[in-house]
Amino acid sequence: MWITSSLTNVLAPTAVALGNFDGIHQGHLQVIAPVMNDDSQTRATVVSFSPHPKEFFTGQPRKLLTPHSEKALQLSTIGVEQLVLLPFNRELAALTPQQFVEEILIRHLQARRVSIGQDFRFGCKRAGTATDLQAIASDYGIEVTIVPLLTFQGVRISSSAIREALQSGDLHGANRMLGRAYCLVGEVVQGQQLGRTIGFPTANLQLPAEKFIPKQGVYAVRVSGTGIDRELGVMNIGNRPTVNGVKQTIEVHLLDWSGDLYGQTLTVELKQFIRSEQKFNSLDDLKSQIRADCDTARTLRVAVS
Repeated sequence: MWITSSLTNVLAPTAVALGNFDGIHQGHLQVIAPVMNDDSQTRATVVSFSPHPKEFFTGQPRKLLTPHSEKALQLSTIGVEQLVLLPFNRELAALTPQQFVEEILIRHLQARRVSIGQDFRFGCKRAGTATDLQAIASDYGIEVTIVPLLTFQGVRISSSAIREALQSGDLHGANRMLGRAYCLVGEVVQGQQLGRTIGFPTANLQLPAEKFIPKQGVYAVRVSGTGIDRELGVMNIGNRPTVNGVKQTIEVHLLDWSGDLYGQTLTVELKQFIRSEQKFNSLDDLKSQIRADCDTARTLRVAVS
């Protein structure tokens, strides 16, 4: 998949799915689908923004469900040919809806078809609606598909709803809205090696700074990496209060695997939330609970496959 943040390097003409697409959830897939079925003379293209517009306007770093590398991987997996990360700056924010269509969609992207969600807004001060885009683009012969909002249990599927579910420990709901397991992708780095001293060696994951971290606690997970094919594991996200930890760590224990993981990049699929983090009176009590967590994960083997 071709990835660019410069409009001068776009492979055109294009069929464009337009939006932020953080998470590449079920609703996003509905928006992307129409451009995947376009004719062979256009590039199936997802156009997103970097940084996220809310981050630009607030000046506050925004945690992402899918940092750019993960977003690119998810889009490539479903067959998207091109990802354009539009630099969201003052110039782009100042464009009127008409200018956005003429400058971005027509001049640079040479869009033949555009797909957007029903709630899409664009142009200066978000003045343009989905129907505005459809009307303006029609004057240039561009077909715009407006995709209805998708819901799950009566709630609109959105990146915000998925974040809220992850924050509350509702992993089932988050994964249903995503259409796959929420993943943490990071490099294994040196930790305090406490786990191996109590019989449960763990891989200490370092994640991208912008990655959204779910609720602290223990999870049943599947882990992939070099020589590791979705092995069952238990992951802890937390400050390790039993050993007076003050910094949040993300540690994974693989149940049926042993070896050196330092320096590897692991993909951890969060399958089920087991329990919240807690402080134990002793290391022996902690060991007993970890053993119970591992047993719980094993009983969930079918459910988390």
